[in-house]
Amino acid sequence: MNAPSEGSLEVSNVRLPLDAGLPTDAGRLATRRAVAAALGVGEEDVADVLLLRRSVDARKKADVHFVASVRVDLAPGTPIRPAPGVQARPCEEAPSLLPTSTDVRAGRPLRAVVVGAGPAGLFCAWYLAKAGMRPVVVERGADVDARTAAVRSFEAGGPFDPRSNIQFGEGGAGTFSDGKLTTNIKSPYARDVLRLFVGAGAPDEILWQAKPHIGTDLLRGVVKRLRCQIEEMGGQVRFLTQLVGLDFEGGAVSSVRLAPSGSTEARGETSRLEVDAVVLACGHSARDTFRLLHDAGVAMEQKPFSVGVRIEHPQSLVDRAQYGPFAGHEALGPADYKLSVQLPATASDGPRGVYTFCMCPGGEVVCAASEPESVVVNGMSRHARDGENANSALLVGVGPQDFGSDHVLAGVEFQRRIERAAYGCALAAAGAPYSAPAQTVGSFLSAGAADFGAGRVVEPSYARGVAWCDLRRCLPGFVVDALASALPLLDRRLHGFADPGAVMIGVETRSSSPVRILRGGDLQAFCDGRAPSREGEGASGLFPCGEGAGYAGGIMSAACDGLRVAAAIAGGALAPHRLY
Repeated sequence: MNAPSEGSLEVSNVRLPLDAGLPTDAGRLATRRAVAAALGVGEEDVADVLLLRRSVDARKKADVHFVASVRVDLAPGTPIRPAPGVQARPCEEAPSLLPTSTDVRAGRPLRAVVVGAGPAGLFCAWYLAKAGMRPVVVERGADVDARTAAVRSFEAGGPFDPRSNIQFGEGGAGTFSDGKLTTNIKSPYARDVLRLFVGAGAPDEILWQAKPHIGTDLLRGVVKRLRCQIEEMGGQVRFLTQLVGLDFEGGAVSSVRLAPSGSTEARGETSRLEVDAVVLACGHSARDTFRLLHDAGVAMEQKPFSVGVRIEHPQSLVDRAQYGPFAGHEALGPADYKLSVQLPATASDGPRGVYTFCMCPGGEVVCAASEPESVVVNGMSRHARDGENANSALLVGVGPQDFGSDHVLAGVEFQRRIERAAYGCALAAAGAPYSAPAQTVGSFLSAGAADFGAGRVVEPSYARGVAWCDLRRCLPGFVVDALASALPLLDRRLHGFADPGAVMIGVETRSSSPVRILRGGDLQAFCDGRAPSREGEGASGLFPCGEGAGYAGGIMSAACDGLRVAAAIAGGALAPHRLY
């Protein structure tokens, strides 16, 4: 290409030195210089540079650098001669798929109830509110401020709150996580999700980071502002309120029954709300809601997920393994990793995938139980990711063949057995209630070690404390065997991963939902045994949505699914006679 540029250009595969990532004048100058060189123009010809995407290339430890896509404004008439591998094309801004204004329907507006205020529910409700539909969001947990207080109290040794905890409450489970916004899906709504996050107070950098994250400390304020925006546009959010019943007419939902969280219909605390649509964005831990839907005849199926442990290393170990001599460079920040291995079938077991998930640089392992006398762990990082430890889930894939029953909720019971075993295992090892069973990698791999915490290189960050014991006492045998086989293999991909002093903390069981609520092409659920049809599909007025329904895996994909479901409702997925 050797022609005058027209307007802004999108330039990809631009190599940037690490110093270009510094938030200083020198960093900005280094970026401008690299972009000019990539286009074969003078620095004085570059009028403006805007980052569109930037990632770290650390494949060669002696040559760690950034690779970026940028929007460039050049002086009029400037000819460009891109360097080999560099691509330049006119900029094309992706259009938003969100409603442009609140347009309240004439007559009776569509009444939609959104069950759950996690990312799927919040983004679905935001879209519906923007479209003038005044949704009602019901969330079994508390608002984010009260929820944070409950979580901190529990971490400090206080009583367990089954209503507000790391799984339940405003923002969903992702509120107490690293706040990752990466996803493997290619959703047209992804850009809108990022823009809405920024509009609610998330840092602008998530728009161009290859691996964007918000961090739990910032995310709490962001979800609160999203909720306030929903309310300002005419929606309602009811906290500490739970779905306890569904009523149908002609196969379609006609009303919902709601009650204060933890109460029962028998106590006379139930209220009824007539509805046209119900969005089931209940999250992957709403086990009583799964039971309610099953009993109501909503079609569901068992779904594979993964179980295992959290593994903690010194963050400095991960930095050195990933960045070599560049570890500690201010522009890089703490390193992360994503590892996987496929184990071959054995005489007693089929092939198993073992992988890391939800890696939290500079983070901590958190108390994520949602039921009493159970232990569940998860990971969390703040925006700065400045803690001494790194942690990640280390998981083994499980499926219906492992659940011990063909009942649709057998996966739930499979999780529950492991979580209760972890609670009992820690107590038996002289731990306090809700302490977590833990073991060093060296002890775990040696199998016969007597000191389960010997030689550890990190102090576990789990707030309720750990009890050093044999994780074989609370994990299924095939999971233990898979972890033991995978650790040395994963160490070949990240040197030090299987360090004998690394700490494994159990148990991680909530990697994804254990069920899938079936939905058709119109995104509506099937009820009372009805099968999909080419016309009408589910036509139930129930819209399974997000991670709990089995259609997402993380904040970003759940939010995208929420917008997709909202667009289907606003676009007339329901039969016309049900709209007014």
